[in-house]
Parts: sequence; C-alpha cells; structure tokens
Amino acid sequence: MKLTILGGGGFRVPLVYGALLEDHAEGRVTRVVLHDVDDRRLYAIARVLADQAAGVPDAPEVTTTTDLDDALRGADFVFSAIRVGGLEGRAHDERVALAEGVLGQETVGAGGIAYGLRTVPVAVDIARRVARLAPDAWVINFTNPAGLVTEAMSRHLGDRVIGICDSPVGLGRRVARVLGADPREAWIDYVGLNHLGWVRGLRVKGRDELPRLLADHHLLGSFEEGRLFGADWLQSLGAIPNEYLHYYYFNRETVRAYRQAEKTRGAFLHDQQARFYAQVSDPDATGTPALDTWNRTRAEREATYMAENRETAGAGDRDEDDLSGGYEKVALALMRAVARDERTTLILNVRNRSTLSALDTEAVIEVPCLVDAGGAHPVSVDPLPGHATGLVCAVKAVEREVLQATESGSRARAVKAFALHPLVDSVNVARRLVEGYTAVHPGLAHLK
Repeated sequence: MKLTILGGGGFRVPLVYGALLEDHAEGRVTRVVLHDVDDRRLYAIARVLADQAAGVPDAPEVTTTTDLDDALRGADFVFSAIRVGGLEGRAHDERVALAEGVLGQETVGAGGIAYGLRTVPVAVDIARRVARLAPDAWVINFTNPAGLVTEAMSRHLGDRVIGICDSPVGLGRRVARVLGADPREAWIDYVGLNHLGWVRGLRVKGRDELPRLLADHHLLGSFEEGRLFGADWLQSLGAIPNEYLHYYYFNRETVRAYRQAEKTRGAFLHDQQARFYAQVSDPDATGTPALDTWNRTRAEREATYMAENRETAGAGDRDEDDLSGGYEKVALALMRAVARDERTTLILNVRNRSTLSALDTEAVIEVPCLVDAGGAHPVSVDPLPGHATGLVCAVKAVEREVLQATESGSRARAVKAFALHPLVDSVNVARRLVEGYTAVHPGLAHLK
C-alpha cells in the first residue's frame, strides 16, 4: 500500500514511520511518500527515517516530493499533518491573544480560531484534490484544530476523512492504569469534541470502575489529570476531563502563567526545532546520527508539554509513561482496521450522525467508534450533562462561524467567531484580535 504524509517534513513523522516499521503483516504499507512545501525539512526528516530503517530488511520505501498532486496520485491512505504558517505562525497566534489578555493556545480559544481560519482553506483544497486524484483513498487527519479541520474536509470527502488525536487515548490509558485495568480490555466511555471531552465511565467486564476512582482522593492524586484539576473538582464533575479543559476551568490562572512565561510554547518549539532542522539538514554535518538528535529533541519537547498548566496546578513533572505520545499507534490501528477489516474500537473524530442529540448529523465529534473495512462508525452514547452540553454547543457554533468565514471571506464572520467563544470576553477584544491576526498572517488576507 502507498501512504502519503502531507506535512512530511514535520517533526513527529518519525513516530509514524517507527510504527510502520513494526508492521510486517500482509497488506502493510510498503511505500511512504513525504510531501512538504519545505525541501530542507523533507531532507532532514528523510535522514531520520533512513536511520530508523537501518537493519530492517522490509522497511517501507521512502520518497519525498514538493508536488502535491504527484504525492496524492495512487495513494491508499493520506495522513494530513500540515501546519499552515509554521511554528512562527503558532507563536504569532499566542502573542496576539496574550496581548489582549486571552488564551492563545493553538487549538483552544483565540489561538485555535486564528489557526483554523488560515488552515481550513488549505485543508479544503487538499480534500478536493484527494477527491479528484485519489477518490478511493482514506484521509486520516492529524492537522489541528483536528475536529474543525476534519469537519471542513468531510464536506468534500464524507466519511472517508477521519480525525485522530492521542489525547483521549492517553487519558483512557492513565485512568485504566490507575484502576489496575488493561486499557486494551477496558471500554472507555468518552464523548465531546476534539480537546473538549470527558471520560464518564471505564467498564471492565461490564462493570464501571470509574466511581471507585472518583471516590478515592489518593487514587485521583496519582495521575496527571487528577493533579491537574484537583480531586475535589473531578468529584464535582463526576467525570475525568480531557487535559485541554484545564484552559476552560482554570482559564484566568493559565493565561496569567502564559503571560509570565519567558517564552510561549510556540516560540519555544520554533527555536528548538530550528536548531534541530539546521543540524540535521546540513549535508556536511558529521558526528551524531540524525535519529539520536531527533530523539533528544523529542524528549525535551514531550517533557515540557503543557508545562504552564502543570505549574499553575502544582501538578509536577509528567510521568515517564506519558512521554511516549501515541497518536501514531492510533493511526496505524485505524489504517489496519480499514485496510484489513481488523475490527477494533478507537476514539476518533467523525461525523455525529445521531450520536449526540444536541448536535446535527454533520457535526464532527470525538467519540468511541467501531472501525472496520467500511470506516469508523460512532457508538451510541448517553446524553452529556447540561454544563458539558452547553460548552460543546457553544464551541461547535464557533467552529461553524470559522467555516462560514473561510468560505465567504467575511471579516465580520471572523469577528463573530472570536466574540462567541467562551474564552473571549468582549466583542471589542474580538475585533482587535482580528486586526492583530490579519496584520501578522498573510494567510488571512482572504478576510474582507
């Protein structure tokens, strides 16, 4: 099979290739095409992948290209992992928002809206090209904001685009581990939008073990979300929120911590990865293998993830088991299930259909899905409680305004998207955010 990775010069691509190297079964991926708009980044990541493949006789062949149409033709699967505007754009998203006293995180709040406004037009163009050049391909979307981008692409690809995120998987794994359960044997009752969901139950052999966790302060304090949110708040909610809900529940404290930080997350990653790519893309460089440099850089990246939130909550350093990522394993499991009809259950971003009655059928949500050769089928879930329903509906309404703004090029729609978000506290702030973002992002020139 041919796998095309869009954003093939991205830093996390070796995670995907590493997972592919472990697959030796019939029907596996034998050819990987990396596409990127940056030749230098492609060269650097290709060097890392070559180090990974050393000594693996059946390693998938890797080629690189900057020609999008060529990359898509004949693809069986397309992984979309683009970053429009690069890490410099992410740093701008953070700085403009923080200057107005609101959150600039890349998927949540003002930063997520800005990222979505410039990413959706590119993602839609990709979806149209896939429909034309590789109509039988399945698109697995990694691109953030994952739910919003997946919904935009689904308008052209239907159910053949599926969004993935490692955050619910990591949360479910941690909850299962604390309860002494095998995550592979547990049913995780999780529902919401991407980066806006809750674990409401964890069933092992038909028994829901989550009440036992919620009743035990010691157990709640033994894993990351328990330390991040606090045992009392989790008991009040009666659920375990996705870590990104910390931006909502403790917004004031998080914004203060971000404004006081020496560097924003985007600025940190921009500088860190600039060093990595400069070192690995130098054809005359000798000494440390490219894979070793990548591993060292990745370890630092993962250890500092959501550092401001953990500092605000006094949660301490991340557990070693949580530094291993996991989205590449979700992607590979999804691809296997579809390509080989190896039926499995995964938490994915898919069209709602009738799963959540508060949302329409086309809304992309994040829920457990049964996956087989026919794609991902969302599982029926109980309704969300009122507080969660309100938040989900409000954020989905914002996503719809972003889609309308990108489709129409309406500046007024963009202002409305910012103003309606629960983490933007003034219409005037929303107007200044649009002014600030259009001033620094050429990709927002379509807003008139």
